[in-house]
Parts: sequence; structure tokens; C-alpha cells
Amino acid sequence: MPVSRVETEIGHQKLSLETGKIAKQAHGAVVVTYGETVVLVASVQGNPVEGRDFFPLQVEYRERQYAAGKFPGGYIKREGKPTIKETLTSRLIDRPIRPLFPKGFTNEIQITATVLSADRDNDPDILAMIGASAALHISHSPLLKPISGIRIGRVGGQLIPFPTHAQMEESDLDLVVASTRDAVCMIEGFAREMLEDQMADAIMFAYRENLKVIQLIEDLRTQMGLPPKEFPPPPPENPLIAEFYAKHKDEFRERKLTPGKQERAAKVRELYQRLEAEYTAILENDQPKYTANQVAEAFEALSDRVFRDLALEGQRIDGRGLKEIRPLSCEVHILPRAHGSALFQRGETQALVVTTLGTGADEQKVEGLLEDISKKFMLDYNFPPFSVGECKPMRGPGRREIGHGMLAERSLKAVIPPPQKFPYTIRIVSEIMESNGSSSMATVCGGTLSLMDAGVPISNPVAGISIGLVKEPDKFILLTDIQGDEDHFGDMDFKVAGTQRGITGIQLDLKVDGIEEPIIRATLEQAREARREILRAMLSALRQPRGQISDHAPRLLQVKIPREKIGYLIGAGGKTIKGIQEETGAKIDIDDDGTVSITHYDASGAEAAKRCVLSLTEEIKVGKVYEGRVTSIKDFGAFVEILPGRDGLCHISELDDKYVGRVDEVVKVGDRMMVKVIAIDDQDRVKLSRRVLLKEQAAARLEEAPPPPAARERDPRSSALGRPERTDRPERSERSERGEYRDRDDRSSRRGERSERGEREPRGNR
Repeated sequence: MPVSRVETEIGHQKLSLETGKIAKQAHGAVVVTYGETVVLVASVQGNPVEGRDFFPLQVEYRERQYAAGKFPGGYIKREGKPTIKETLTSRLIDRPIRPLFPKGFTNEIQITATVLSADRDNDPDILAMIGASAALHISHSPLLKPISGIRIGRVGGQLIPFPTHAQMEESDLDLVVASTRDAVCMIEGFAREMLEDQMADAIMFAYRENLKVIQLIEDLRTQMGLPPKEFPPPPPENPLIAEFYAKHKDEFRERKLTPGKQERAAKVRELYQRLEAEYTAILENDQPKYTANQVAEAFEALSDRVFRDLALEGQRIDGRGLKEIRPLSCEVHILPRAHGSALFQRGETQALVVTTLGTGADEQKVEGLLEDISKKFMLDYNFPPFSVGECKPMRGPGRREIGHGMLAERSLKAVIPPPQKFPYTIRIVSEIMESNGSSSMATVCGGTLSLMDAGVPISNPVAGISIGLVKEPDKFILLTDIQGDEDHFGDMDFKVAGTQRGITGIQLDLKVDGIEEPIIRATLEQAREARREILRAMLSALRQPRGQISDHAPRLLQVKIPREKIGYLIGAGGKTIKGIQEETGAKIDIDDDGTVSITHYDASGAEAAKRCVLSLTEEIKVGKVYEGRVTSIKDFGAFVEILPGRDGLCHISELDDKYVGRVDEVVKVGDRMMVKVIAIDDQDRVKLSRRVLLKEQAAARLEEAPPPPAARERDPRSSALGRPERTDRPERSERSERGEYRDRDDRSSRRGERSERGEREPRGNR
């Protein structure tokens, strides 16, 4: 097979597709290159299997660490089970492709996408989606139409196709849209409260950009000289489909309108079992005329047809109006020891959502092709089988649980406060207690209430709703708040989450080959109305985040210290920081930028550790007053520790406001006293004074004391004898400073100066 290659300019780089060089034994293999990011996508089709009644499509996306010049982390230097990013990308590729295979096609299809090179600038996930479509299009697999996927960002109000990682850091939109040449077939996006009209404009912008890539995929098949695709003939029509609709439509309709999910399912199941027994018992030439598979297929077709008839008549199986939301119930703080909890109920879908607050040590480390990152906000979604009345093995989260969890997480992320405002690590866990449709959006609603109950200062509450669709060639019907049957038999599951200000999360899955712009805009508007109604119900349970976090949550304080003080705070071999932790019981973490995080389960312990950190790293300033401890006494003065490990000299002349003959007459080692910093010399030596504080205190007392009554009648400038009082005579201490009584003070001063020059001062005062 000769090598074929096509390319086009899109976004900021050239996009190229190449085949015929690598993986030539695959039924279709395409190398997609954008910048220096390269992804190989191969597709293989299996043989038909007798009796299979489903389409086994497998999509496997893998990122090789060598693509970015990295080793896998951990002890085993080999990639293992799929990461969350790989799982989510596999789902992203699967969702738009699956509906584009012919009805009744049951051959196994496996699509394998492998990232061979990653330039850390362009995300390979969208290239894998494009490659999957191209690989299927050039193979003999019956993909009805090629698709394209594209990511759109928005920086400064400008929409950007194929944004770089740097641009996405500044973008307020992360939107992925897949489409055929005719219509949009998949959407997944997250924004910072974007208006509905702006979101619709971004979706249609992405659709137009996709047309360029679809043309490139078609050009590749043309360049290879392949003939037009031949699709398999449709399976023979089941004769029971028409008969079931004609004979059993009314009875099925009556049973389908039974209130309650379990009761409805029981009545429908009873009818199915009766029809199966009846029709499989019919014999023709001593052989069963109809098989159990034919009965099951006909009954499924009857269910689908009756559901669509009801919807097009404006009637729903539970009696609601087309825009009516199921009954809502919200409760908060239902788990006494959890940091935050909420129970959100919408119809027969119930989510118990719990928030836990942690410290920096609880952050999730994420390894990928880019630089490893730490997540401070995470959401996990659990869907136990009892929530739908089933028995199934539980072997960890599957792709659906991971996908629903990430949808809810990213829908809430837009309102999570920054670490500077709320430094806690936040984990939300949603336990689905019962489910009848749209449990992911129930998780968003319950998650908001749980966050508020935990005292997380979110910027706005977020609610979510799912909109369904019944589409006919000449009309369409939108259904607000779809339940399980409406999701199963309908044409669309369009989830929209957001605040009263705009959209934060959006996800579209289709069972038809695409929807057009009018449906998209109408859906977003109908979702906005429903979202506001749900928000009103949520806020009736809790209007705003609690003012304080739970008593059971750890106390986390943050202070910022100069970077050059980090080593001083840690101390030799970690001695200083360990000492603080042992003394206060707190846990202390230090970031490279000087941010110190202090964690304690008791508020007083956290505050005590904070005071220790501040005192150790505080900058000593002239004029500031400290309570110090006398660490040593010399002839010329006392050394006073004013901060841990930092002392200063209080000279003998600064110990008191009167003459001091010996230092130990005033203070002894271990005494605590208040001192004021009066100077810091060019060698960073600190000069302290107690005398200045004593004079200030005496002056303050004098000002506060009222003058004697007789003094009010005398001239303030006269003495008690009527003579003018001398104001130019200095006090004793002042005369000492100006040189009087030099016979004693000068000797003491000179002795002190000699001692200062000869004595070795402690390290902190050098």
C-alpha cells in the first residue's frame, strides 16, 4: 500500500493525516500530527457472532510516557491500567462514533489510539478522535459518516480552535464538539458561568471548524483511490414488530403509564413474559414459528414506538408536562461527623453527597504527559447496583462512574474558591442511593449543598438538569428532567449545569446522527429555566455557605514568609520545625514560594503554631516593642532573646531610667522584660532599650493624672514659691546622657565599650 498524506492549516498549526506507512495489517491505520504531537490510531473489525444483539465497540486510548521523554512513576517503570485521563478520552471518542454505525450491526470493532509524541503544547486527545474517524473511514467498517472533533478555547472574548496548553490556562472555556458534515453529534464543555447564547455561538463556531477536518478525512480516502463505501444490507424485518404494535399497543400504553418506576417495570415485564410464552408456543411445521429473540426485538420496538407517540402528543409516562421537573427535596447536615453533607432527591433519583476538608498532604498527585500536578479539588461518583434494584459484582469504578464524576467535578470547579482564599483540599463523594435518570446532575446539586454545609465559600450555587429529545423529520419535542425510560427510548441526553449567571458544564450524548442549531439553542434556554427553579429549591434548604467549617474538620492556617527565611524556619536537620510541631501538635508544610500551611485539629493549637512561625521569621524593626528573655549577663549589659534564636543587647545605660551600677541589680538570666528596638547596625546587631519604655510609661501616667486643685490657680510657669520654675535643667538621667556625672558613667561606658569589642556575642546578634 503506498503512503498517502493530506494536510491543512487549522488553528495555529498544520494538521496532517498519513496512512500506509505504520500498522499496515490493521484494517485502517492513520497517523495524526499537529505540531510535534503525533498519535497513531488503528481500527480492526471482528467477525459476526451468531445471536449477538448488541454492538461491541471498544475504544482504547493510551498515552505512552516516552512520548514526552518521561519515565512512568512508581516502582514498576511501565504503564499500567488506564489513567483517568485515558479513560475519559476513550469515552470521548466512543460517544460520537457509536450512533453512526448501521442499526443491527453487531460485529466487534476495536479502535486503539496510541500517543507516540507529545510536544506538551497540543493535547493529543482531540487528535485521537480525528484519527479514529479517519481510520474507520478508510477501512471497510460501515461507519455511515466521518466525524471530526475539535477543542475550542476563549481568551479575551476570542474563540480559539486547537488552543495550546498555555492558552487554556487563560481560557474561560474548554469546549469539545464532534460533528458530521450535517450536524453536531457530541458536546462536552466547561466554562466560567458562560451565557447560553455565547455557548451556542461557540458550539456553532466549532461545527464550522470541524467541516475543514471532515474534508481532510474525505480527501485521504480519495487519495488512496478507494471506492465508495458499501454498507451491509439491513437485517430482515421482524414480522412481529407490526403485529405487536397493531394488537398490543393500547395495553402496553396503559401499563407504561403506571406511576412509579418499579411498579411500571413490573407491569411491563408481566406483559412481556405473557407475550413471550404465547408467541414462542406457536408452531409451524412442528417448529416454533417465532424465536425468543424475535419476541424481545418486537417488544423493544413496541416500547420505543409507544414512548415516541406519547411524547409527540405532549404526554409523558409519569404524567408530567414537557417542561415540568419532578418533585424536589433537599436536606443538609444529615451526617453528624462529616464535614459537610447533603441529600438531594429529584423524583426517584437520590444522591447522598459528602464533603471532606483536608490539608496539602491530601492533594491528589496527577501524572501525565505534561508536568505532574496536584489537585486540591476532586469529586468521586459511586453507583452501587442497589440504586436500581439490581445484583451485580462491585469491582471498583467503571468508565461510566469515572465519566459522571468528572462531569460533576468540572461543573462545580468554576465556583470553588482559590487556595489563597480557602486553602483546604476538598473532596466530594456522591453516593447514588436510587436512580431513575440524571444522577450526575443530582450529584452537581447535592455537591453544591454539601460544599455550602461544609463552609466552603463558593462564589455561586450550581444546579444541573438533563433535557431529552424526541426528533421526527418535521418536528421535535424537548423533555425537561428526563428519567430512565426517556433517556433509553429518547434521542438525546443533554446535560447542562450552571449558576444563575451562566453555564459551568455541558454534555451531549445522542442516539441519532446529529442535531441542528435550533435544537441546541432551544435546549440551552429550556435548561436555563429549569436550572433556576432547582436553585430556588436548593437555597430554601441552605441560603449561603456556613460561616465556619465543621468542628470535626482540621484547622488550616496559612502565612507567607520571605523565601530566605525558609531554611531558618526548618533549622539544621529540621530541628526547628520539628520542635514547633512537637510543642504545638500541629503539622507544618512549607512551599517553595514561602507559603507555610499549618494544620491542627484544634484551633488553639493551630494559632500557637502560627505564632511560633511568625516569631521565628518576623523581621525585626526599629521602634518595635518585644517581650524578651534575658539569656546572658555581661558587665556592659544584658543579652535579651526577643525572637526564637534572635537576641539583642540592652546596654547597661539602657536598662533603667536611673543610674545602674551593676547589671545583675536590675535583671537576672531567665527574667522576662519588655524592650524596644532602638537601632540595628550594618552588621545586623540589634540594640535594645528598657529605659525608653520606662520613660514613655512615666510620661503617659503623668498625662493621665489630673493636676492638684491649687495648681490650676498658679501660673504654670511658676514654682510653688512663686518664682519661675527652671525648665532648662536636665533630669538626672538626661544629665548623664549629656556628659554630667562623668566620673562614674564614663568609666562604666568605656568599660562597656571595651567589653563589647572583646566579648564574643551570640550568633543571633552578629
